[in-house]
Amino acid sequence: MTQAAEQVTTETLSAPRVRTEPNQRRVRVLFGGEAVADSSRTLYLFETGHLPVYYFPRADVRFDLLEPTSHHTHCPYKGDASYYTVAAGGRRYENAVWAYPDPIDSVPELADHVAFYWDKADAWYEEDDEVFRHPRDPYHRVDVLNSSRHVQVLLGGVLVAESRRPRLLFETGLPVRYYLPKLDVRLDLLEPSPRRTRCPYKGEAVYWSVRAGGELHEDIVWSYPAPIPETPKIENLLAFFNEKAEIVVDGVPQERPVTKWS
Repeated sequence: MTQAAEQVTTETLSAPRVRTEPNQRRVRVLFGGEAVADSSRTLYLFETGHLPVYYFPRADVRFDLLEPTSHHTHCPYKGDASYYTVAAGGRRYENAVWAYPDPIDSVPELADHVAFYWDKADAWYEEDDEVFRHPRDPYHRVDVLNSSRHVQVLLGGVLVAESRRPRLLFETGLPVRYYLPKLDVRLDLLEPSPRRTRCPYKGEAVYWSVRAGGELHEDIVWSYPAPIPETPKIENLLAFFNEKAEIVVDGVPQERPVTKWS
């Protein structure tokens, strides 16, 4: 092992599993049409192996809409958590909020904050932009680059797309994605799918299945018809799951990455 590699390994092992840092964006979380929390002084909580979480100062939370519950959990890195149900807009959201009133010594700042389960809320906003799926990680990058690489996509031995003008999307922790103009894709092989997904870094995606090689390859193509302003270069382009299609770039077959979409 080189000295540099040894240093990286040592730093990784000694890095804290849980850490926080201030976030100056205004963050709002809505339940039943009401802003139950509204703050421009939340904390990001970063925990190894997990997505970031917003923690709101108690003073910026509508505790008149929260009801303590008997539910409790324990985390070895944060302490014992207490839970609250949200009652807002005529609806109840069970155990949607948690807090560490007496956290372990390494994260004392959590004592004055609470957090919300993302999927139990009706909507989240950073400033006036709605955010989907989870908080945007400030250390997560999405770069879209114009390219002249020769990209071919094959399914069941059938060439379903070929382009020399792809846009390559590089996203932290994910395989490179090849976004292709619709004119370079066999649209006659595509069948619209009802599937929709949302990404906090790109927007809402629509899907197609592909019928090729005597098989229906379900939900293998996606596009962002109206991406968020930060990623306009992928608008209306089509991408295929590298995990499920044979992709050839400049004549070289690409390895199929192993991800949660494999």
